[in-house]
Amino acid sequence: MNKILSSKLFRFIWSVGLATLFYFLCPPCFSKIILSVLLIIQLFLINASGYIGKISLLTHISRILVGALFIFSGFIKANDPIGFSYKLKEYFEVFQADTGMAFFEMFSHIALPLAIIICASEIILGIMLLIGFKRDLTLWLLFAQIAFFTFLTFYSACYNKVTHCGCFGDFLKLKPWESFWKDIALLVLITLLFSGKENIKETFAPIISSALFALGAILAFWFPIYAYRNLPPLDFRAYAPGMNIKENMKAGSDYQPAIYESGFVYENLKTGDKMEFTMKNYPWQDTLNWKWSATTTILIKDAINPPKITDFKVNSLEQIDLTDSLLNDKNYSFWLIAYDLNETKDDEKLMAQINDFYTLVAKDKFNFIAFTASGSKEIDAFKHKHNALYNFVIMDQTVLKTMIRSNPGLMLVKNGTVVMNWHHNNFPVYSNVKNIMMK
Repeated sequence: MNKILSSKLFRFIWSVGLATLFYFLCPPCFSKIILSVLLIIQLFLINASGYIGKISLLTHISRILVGALFIFSGFIKANDPIGFSYKLKEYFEVFQADTGMAFFEMFSHIALPLAIIICASEIILGIMLLIGFKRDLTLWLLFAQIAFFTFLTFYSACYNKVTHCGCFGDFLKLKPWESFWKDIALLVLITLLFSGKENIKETFAPIISSALFALGAILAFWFPIYAYRNLPPLDFRAYAPGMNIKENMKAGSDYQPAIYESGFVYENLKTGDKMEFTMKNYPWQDTLNWKWSATTTILIKDAINPPKITDFKVNSLEQIDLTDSLLNDKNYSFWLIAYDLNETKDDEKLMAQINDFYTLVAKDKFNFIAFTASGSKEIDAFKHKHNALYNFVIMDQTVLKTMIRSNPGLMLVKNGTVVMNWHHNNFPVYSNVKNIMMK
């Protein structure tokens, strides 16, 4: 039986069967011609593995590319695990809405630990591949992970659900189709690794490989946990220290706005399939075969050099716009960011630190303002519970989550420029801030 399962004929049969299944299950958003080319390439790589495996250089190049990319991708996401967890939540919310399956909500609640595990696993698998540790296990885990992400990026691109995958965090934002093609390239490279797996040998002696694996695993989990408990060591966001918010709200000199077009989703009355059409080809006269289902907006051309920040707007509790006055304050001001007061760290010692900090700031006649997306009732309850005397302003929750990866977190701002920010675990001493940063 094992001989039959490992035979070339059986490999050809199951690979062709799987390719045929993919071909017929593929939704109409993806070109059948391009899909056919991709499937033929994969069929060739799978069934010609005996010949491909003889080209050891091909295996080693693929090994270095896949290993390095997995480590880099895992490191960038591990640098900002909270940001990656927001992206995972976005995926889970999409799947729950589209499938109606409630268990995706459970995954949303554990998005942060999942984000840390995924980041660490990418780094660990990259290390394992480069040092040739547990070769077969490594290859199958690499394949499983990239197959999963290929599905996510394809679904996102096909149905226009998630604007960017978060594969490289804020360092490099890939569009859904760009991310999908990146995953396809990795899928091809991993298939090459399977074909030439006999060329993958352990780089070091077993005891050294085991030690490197253990050290890599420890560091792979330590780094995202450290970044979560502090702030991203490498900050690529538009609100990083040194960034001027006002400048990031301006478009570039060669700015061109995005171009959109109305799209129409029609349902085929005979097959039940839904297809998206443009203004040029939608079948509005063919009422025998097609029925209008929905109207969508299709992005025709991306904006060129748009503003990095487009949604920064601050209102008082009375809905008075305070954006300009806050950004043009020539003096130093402290912004306490607490995007959701119900989820803000509830620690008496921390709240006492914040109150003492505010007292000293107010004494020196500097502004200390709390930013939140919570409502008036939540604000009143918070102020009463923690004896908070500082003023609150209202802002969009997504923007606040982007500004700082801490709830609460503290930012020092002057004339729209972010001077420094702090996680609540590293809440500063006012005298140190004043002597070092407020000169």
